[in-house]
Amino acid sequence: MARLPRFILPGVPQHVLQRGNNRRQILFREEDYWFLWEKIGTAAERFACRIHAYCLMPNHLHLLLTPLHEDGIGKLMQYVGRYYVQYFNSGNDRTGTLWDGRYRATLLDPADWMIPVSRYVEGNPVRAGLVSTPADYAWSSFAANATGAPDRLVTASADYERLGRGPKTRQAAYAKGFATPPDEARLTRIRDATNKAWVLGDAAFCAMVEERLNRRTSPRARGGDRRSAAYRMAAGRP
Repeated sequence: MARLPRFILPGVPQHVLQRGNNRRQILFREEDYWFLWEKIGTAAERFACRIHAYCLMPNHLHLLLTPLHEDGIGKLMQYVGRYYVQYFNSGNDRTGTLWDGRYRATLLDPADWMIPVSRYVEGNPVRAGLVSTPADYAWSSFAANATGAPDRLVTASADYERLGRGPKTRQAAYAKGFATPPDEARLTRIRDATNKAWVLGDAAFCAMVEERLNRRTSPRARGGDRRSAAYRMAAGRP
């Protein structure tokens, strides 16, 4: 079966996830992280993608970014993937694939999901048990978004800018969101949308995407809606 094209709308952000093959580790030394970080930055500039949050984990990477062109994310991921595999294989005397197939991604409504997904991305090291707080992890955008630390990968989104009138206010408001445990239902929704490549947004946002791309944005209900009158009538039930 042919794979469906991705949901892509220039100017609309996406959460992108790329895992190592069989979830194996892909980053070992500090030099590995720096190489991958640099290639992501180069690709973002070359292919007109604005990165709002990122996290480089030992066996996968997350990006929250907005493409300015339809093919921007695809070209960015292809560029980064190709150069990192060449670098990694050359340095480790190996050949073959490194990535677990295609990258996974979800188109998302920035009004409702930009900040939650940004915090989700930067909270990965804590949920994985690598560190106690996001501030303790060096390879994410947390320092840029929560403290204003320089990071050439990060471009503030309009939704981030609306967190406060000045940089310090925005940073404090953003960091405050990490003070309470994340909502598990929201985490599950982000994971499911990303892994299954469905759109992350409310009914109005999904309807807009469906109209523009002429595609469903969520899976069909299995077995019909058993509570609806139409379903009961079709099934011969009162």
